[in-house]
Amino acid sequence: MAKLPVKELETSVFGLDGKVALITGASKGIGEDIARLFARFGAKVVISSRRQSSLDAVVARIQEEGGEAAGIAAHAGDPDQLRHLVNQTVDLYGGIDILVNNAATNPVFGPAIDCDMSAFDKIMQVNIKAPFELSKMVYPIMKARGGGSIIMMSSIAGQTPDPGLGIYSVSKAGLNMLTKVLAKEWGPDHIRVNAICPGLIKTKFSQALWQDDAILAHFTQRLPIARMGTTDEISPLALFLASNASAYCTGSLFHADGGTLI
Repeated sequence: MAKLPVKELETSVFGLDGKVALITGASKGIGEDIARLFARFGAKVVISSRRQSSLDAVVARIQEEGGEAAGIAAHAGDPDQLRHLVNQTVDLYGGIDILVNNAATNPVFGPAIDCDMSAFDKIMQVNIKAPFELSKMVYPIMKARGGGSIIMMSSIAGQTPDPGLGIYSVSKAGLNMLTKVLAKEWGPDHIRVNAICPGLIKTKFSQALWQDDAILAHFTQRLPIARMGTTDEISPLALFLASNASAYCTGSLFHADGGTLI
């Protein structure tokens, strides 16, 4: 096979022209970076989080960069709001080809024994039930369009629990298995389902792990790549999974963790 020029390779393999991408938890951090990168590669992007004002700011940045985007506020833990989000996205752009289930929560940091049932329920509702429900909502849309790509934003905590993140780890372990279940069941419909498992990435969500030097050292000093990761080290992996570059990948957990799991 002849080698393609870089620009042509971007267009044919990594390009998202004509695709519609829906990304939850996209008003900041990893979700925002994914949205901006997808838009740069040609996707029409719909971003969602709880605050419309935060979404409007990200949409403005994407548009300034030459991309096409819209923001629709929705609480990931509310199925009715998720249904509205999907319907509005379809009304706006005609369908959905890519779903990034990025929204997550962790209202407690500490031993699992200290996690009460309200916190447990909130973690499970947002971190695993919402991705499940949203994926089911987009399934018939993707199937009718000939296929699609669903990307779960998981965590290495789903494979090796970290101190202080016990129940969050349980939710991500469930999300990993959900990824495999949906990939196996929806593969015949040309819908690929994969998960990204970041390690410690510097975002507001992970602030409890890096704002204290001692805790940060605990997580990073023994890593092969002995530092925190950044959001722009996660978004290219999402681009790979959204694009034709990963056409033969489904049901996989992709790690970006500086070697934590070695």
